[in-house]
Amino acid sequence: MSRIVTVQDLSCLGRCSLTLALPVISAMGVECAVLPTALLSTHTGYPGNTYLDLTQEAGRIAAHWQSLGIQTDGIYTGYLAGEAQCRLAMNVIRQFPGAKVLVDPAMGDHGRLYRGLGLEQPKAMAALCGLADIITPNVTEAALLTGLPYTPQPTPDQCRQLLEGLLALGAKDAVITGVPRGAEIGFVGRDFSWFGPRQPWDCHGAGDLFAAVLAGGIMGGLALEPAAALGAWFVGRCLAGGPFSAGGIAFEPHLPELASRLADQLA
Repeated sequence: MSRIVTVQDLSCLGRCSLTLALPVISAMGVECAVLPTALLSTHTGYPGNTYLDLTQEAGRIAAHWQSLGIQTDGIYTGYLAGEAQCRLAMNVIRQFPGAKVLVDPAMGDHGRLYRGLGLEQPKAMAALCGLADIITPNVTEAALLTGLPYTPQPTPDQCRQLLEGLLALGAKDAVITGVPRGAEIGFVGRDFSWFGPRQPWDCHGAGDLFAAVLAGGIMGGLALEPAAALGAWFVGRCLAGGPFSAGGIAFEPHLPELASRLADQLA
């Protein structure tokens, strides 16, 4: 069984970050070790959430793993709150040379940074992306990382420019997520893309769900394109049951379907 370490926050209520990544990746037959960077009462889609920074404790956890000689096949980073947590993630990557690294640079949407993040976050996240095998920014994050103008509906040429800028950071490969095309939405990679029906509602955690499935697929043995397609299929499958409350996407009833589809693709 493959093992992946995921570095991101834990929201006690709401489907995102570790609350989502742990069950999804586990259902895909991959051992999921967690390195929590913060503890939140709810995800930030709820007003007035509490926040406990765990950066120092996460560093102690990683050091303990190192003292035990723990190894991992993959590292998957998600939302990181500030430069210190980006540096923590970079140290963890260096601690496990040879691990496949997926960075989901979760830091913004709709053309702006998430609430609570400083203006230094894109630079810190860009340095982390430079250590990655695969990065999965949305359109906003791709613009923030590259310094290119944000366009709500980028053309194919603009997507290519964004991808070139992302790869120039040092990442080996990149997939831009949440790319709208008229009534469709999908992702764009260097040599492939996928678009499907766009639902008439947004939902907190969709990018996290895509990244978690992609990470589980890669660790399970899929190449990048089919792993991304699996992620897009699963997000669409779960969203089709909406609309949703602030709690996020109800993915839990569909986990058996995800495991079955992955098994079929690996057969």
